[in-house]
Order: sequence, then C-alpha cells, then structure tokens
Amino acid sequence: MIKPLLPSGEAPAHELPTRLTRWLDRPASREVIPLLPSESFRWLEHDYPSEIARWNFHREYEIHLIRKGTGSYIIGDEIGPFAPGHVAMIGAGLPHDWMSDLEPGEIILGRDAVVQFDGDWLSRCIGVMPELSGITELLNQSQLGIIFGGETALEAAREIEQIGRTAGAKRMSHLFALLWVLSSSPGNEKMFVTREWFAAAEGSEARLAVEAGLSYIFENLSSRIRMSEAARRAHMSEPSFSKYFKRASGLTFSDTVKKLRIANACRLLEMTTISISSVCAEVGYSNLANFNRQFLAEAGMTPRDYRQLDASERPSSNTPRLGLHTSALREGTRG
Repeated sequence: MIKPLLPSGEAPAHELPTRLTRWLDRPASREVIPLLPSESFRWLEHDYPSEIARWNFHREYEIHLIRKGTGSYIIGDEIGPFAPGHVAMIGAGLPHDWMSDLEPGEIILGRDAVVQFDGDWLSRCIGVMPELSGITELLNQSQLGIIFGGETALEAAREIEQIGRTAGAKRMSHLFALLWVLSSSPGNEKMFVTREWFAAAEGSEARLAVEAGLSYIFENLSSRIRMSEAARRAHMSEPSFSKYFKRASGLTFSDTVKKLRIANACRLLEMTTISISSVCAEVGYSNLANFNRQFLAEAGMTPRDYRQLDASERPSSNTPRLGLHTSALREGTRG
C-alpha cells in the first residue's frame, strides 16, 4: 500500500491543512507508472492523503474504485461528486484527481484501489486474442472519462478487489473479466464525464504534440506559457505543433491552457483556504479581474461563489455541477 502523506500520529491535527496545501499547490504532473518484471499491468491501493493522490495524467488507462469517503473528482475539465462504490475509467492522457472531504488530521486508510495498464500492451493482446476485440470501443469511450453505476459498478468493484487478492493467470482473468463488465455496461449505467478534448492521438506526430504540450502546460501552470516552447519540446515548428495538437485534442493550445488553469483553480478553491488572489497567482494569472472574468466564463460563477458551495452537498445528486464550458454528465450508449 502506498504510504499516506502523514502517517497517524506524526503531526498535530492543526498542522495537516498546511502540509496538505503544500501538495495541493503543486501543479498536475505526468505520472510515470512503474511495472515489475513479473507484471503486465499495475494494481495498487493507497490511503488519502497520499503523495500519489494528486492531479496528474499518464499515458496508461486507469480504472479507479473509491472504497471509502465522499468528496469531489476532477476529470478533464469537469468537477463532480463521489461516494463509496464510485468506479471510473480514465483514458490515456486525461488529467484526474479525487479529493476527499476530510476533518482536520483525518486519514482515510485504503481509500482507493486502482488498475492501470498500457494501451499498446492491451492492443497486442487483442491482436492475438480476438475474443477481446469488444474492448476497443470501451478504450475509445474512456477518453471522455466514464463513471459507472448500478450493477456494473458493483461487479466492477468485485473484480478490482479480486485482482488485488490473486496472482498469475487468475489475476489476469480478473482483469479481462473487469474489462468485459465495463465494456458490456448498459447505457443507463455509465456516464461520460467530459467532451473528447483529450482524444487518443493517432499517429506519432499527434501523440508527440499532445504529450509534449501537456507536459509543458502542467509544469508551468503557475507561470507564463508560450506555444513556441511547447513546439520546441516537440521538435516541431509552431504551425505544425498547433495543427497536430488541435487535431489530437480538439482544442487550440491556448484554450487547453485556459481550461486546465481554471480546473486547477477549482481544485485549490475547494481544497485549500488560500485567498482568491493567491489562487489567481497559483494558476498563472497576473491580473485578478481577468482571472475572475475567465473563471466566470468557464465555470458559470465567480471564484468566490464557487468556494462558498456547501461541501456537504457535493456527494448528493443535487450537487451544483461545473461544466467548464462543457455539458453536464451525459448518458452513454450501449457498448
């Protein structure tokens, strides 16, 4: 199990918010998913807070189970509530985080169970095992982020836990069973979270542009960002970079920067008590009036109004939702 940010008893309760804020203030990062030589994919569980529980993205697909606690998720540019039994699938390159409502000094042990796998590896499996071909549509849909409910979520949770309890061929069978459960989910038991603005990049140029662009944005959310530097990192001219980035992401580079900055601002407003002017600076805006204007345009409310949302309402079905210039959760179609 991944160690929590603060083991029980390490610090007085009143010190936790300051230390937790230090992790929240760090920008989203690209997570490197390590595999043991004996593993084809990764299963892990971790507490909350934890150094691994932060806003991040990675090229691997992720299936995430929340076992305990309530709070808010951020997937792409959407904010929404979660409760125990929440099961989500995150596509490659889609930023995500799950932020629990905590009392001072509280640690939720074993909050998360997570499965992560490489898309190229699974594609090779499908190539030699045609019975898995039905999973392809699930992988495509996961670029939107999918939240599962009903019997699908219950069955998926059981398979995720079984993966953690087994080894060898038995462990692999539970992974394939999990993917079958999710891919055969009826439309009324899955919801797409966001628009397809992190589409799976087709072709090496598009993939390079997205990976270089996102890495650069995440590293510099609190400072000035130039497309010329992102293009340089991708070893492309600016026109080529702009073309490939938009082709793969569905957004211009500047729109992506804005959406991720506002999403990070929502995260800081909800999980910290730092001033709105400090949030403005943390997410890369030098002018408070411009920050307020951009936040209102994307979120439909001011930063102050967003912060004043009652946290106790977030896990309910009536939670005010942020659609950061996208629609609310949309019902999916049968896979």
